[in-house]
Amino acid sequence: MNILRRTLSKSPNLYKYSLRYERMALRGAYAETLDRVNVLGNDEGYGHTGCVNALSWARDGEILLSGGDDTTVRLWRIDPTDTETPYPYKCDAVINTGHQGNIFNAYLLPSSSHLATVSGDGQVRVFDIEQALAVSSVARVREFKTSQTCIRKYRCHRRRTKRIVTEESSDVFLTVAEDGAVRQHDLREPHRCRAECPAPLAKLPFDLSSLSLSPLVPYYFTVAGESPYGFLFDRRQSGRILQEEWGVPCTTDDYVTCVRRLGRKERARGEKKGFEHVTGTRMSQFNGHEVTYSSDAVYLYSMHDEAHEYIETKPAPLPPNSRKRKASSNLDDVAEMVTNLEDASSSSSSAAVDQEHENVPTSDELGDLLRHLAARSRDAVEEEDDTSDDEGPSDVQLPKKFQSPIVLPQRRFAGACNVETIKDVNFVGSEDEYVASGSDDGNFFLWEKSTGHVHGIYEGDGSVVNVIESHPRLPVLAVSGIDTTVKLFAPSRGENKFSRFGDAAKVIEANARRGRNRQYFSFASMIQHYQAAVRANAGEDGADEQCTFQ
Repeated sequence: MNILRRTLSKSPNLYKYSLRYERMALRGAYAETLDRVNVLGNDEGYGHTGCVNALSWARDGEILLSGGDDTTVRLWRIDPTDTETPYPYKCDAVINTGHQGNIFNAYLLPSSSHLATVSGDGQVRVFDIEQALAVSSVARVREFKTSQTCIRKYRCHRRRTKRIVTEESSDVFLTVAEDGAVRQHDLREPHRCRAECPAPLAKLPFDLSSLSLSPLVPYYFTVAGESPYGFLFDRRQSGRILQEEWGVPCTTDDYVTCVRRLGRKERARGEKKGFEHVTGTRMSQFNGHEVTYSSDAVYLYSMHDEAHEYIETKPAPLPPNSRKRKASSNLDDVAEMVTNLEDASSSSSSAAVDQEHENVPTSDELGDLLRHLAARSRDAVEEEDDTSDDEGPSDVQLPKKFQSPIVLPQRRFAGACNVETIKDVNFVGSEDEYVASGSDDGNFFLWEKSTGHVHGIYEGDGSVVNVIESHPRLPVLAVSGIDTTVKLFAPSRGENKFSRFGDAAKVIEANARRGRNRQYFSFASMIQHYQAAVRANAGEDGADEQCTFQ
């Protein structure tokens, strides 16, 4: 296909018509019902051994990259000798990253052999995988050690690093983390982390888990996380840099400006005030002005729509609920203690790092706090103040620089359940005519962007679907979640074994009930982290444990 495209590019008219035909063919293919056509990996040691959190296509779809809880990145390439399996992607190479936490994102930088990864250990790592990218005549899977490939380690973020965004550059990319920071990394500029880390592009006062950018408007990017809003930033605002050039002392770290917030008119049924969050955001690669984000449902926005001015609300006349505040404080304590315990467990092999974890709690301390919090949390949640019944989203106390006008959604896509994990959202199709998102019931949904109607429901995982990535040229979707395998979906002849569209009403109703019964204090997840960390400290084998959620 690449040879054909290079040949056609020499004739502008032929190239234009070939692109038009390609788009029409892709549009027609996605209009059909999909089915599972291949499974990458198995439970017998081939492929990943933990949850698969990261998927991305590279080299115009020639290679599929996957990363997960086993801290490896695997390169899948079509096997030309397999003429029977549809889309016969085989594991060609394994990159051992050396990360001490789950890999959440992995991307190959454009026009290069540099692979960037982010992980639960808070690090951003860059690898030169030129040898792994080369087509090998060896039938076996090639493995590469960290020492063979790792060329850069960034420790600029203070907490778990969640997403990467690449630009039209082989040296520059962005990352976002739970420390609320969006950072730009430039491989041409070496620096010593913690001592010479550049200021972040943006720093928000809450956890961030999603970042998106469109190559059509690369000066815009969106972020989202533990807030009712998505935030649109403009990188063309360079006031700080201009001040430095004129010799004026800078009193701000603002390299970018928040120009819009993406919000909702009201919360979903069962969604409590103060617990709203956005797990994923994605900017359209086709038109550059449309944005989707996944919260209680999936929403579609346009940057061209009229924005509503923000009106600051007054504090509630009633005093805050002290029991609720205490429960929230205890939750913060638990989160910090769990993080310290996990960090200490992952770095116990390094004596130099051990000194950074002097405040690690004992197993008994953390266990007591978890039991105490579990006993009191339900009463604390029920004793909300009267303002919790308001229809609108909670008025998060944001710094004034983030109180930009609010854009309301054009459309809402319902049916999936987004409670248990951090799920991505995506556009699908040659002209982004579909919207895709995973669900807690192990299915993933496709909606028609123009109408909001459900176009397809497919079983993509044994537990939860978190990631859906479409092939850049072919009607193929790569899907992953809690399972250790990657599933490929494409139009297929014959019976559609993995389509759940015939049971759409039952699936949607079950997801609605699950959403209404959501648990806002995720004790099961905390205890799972706690038990895994205790076992790690004790040197027990946790290979059979279920993957921890993102």
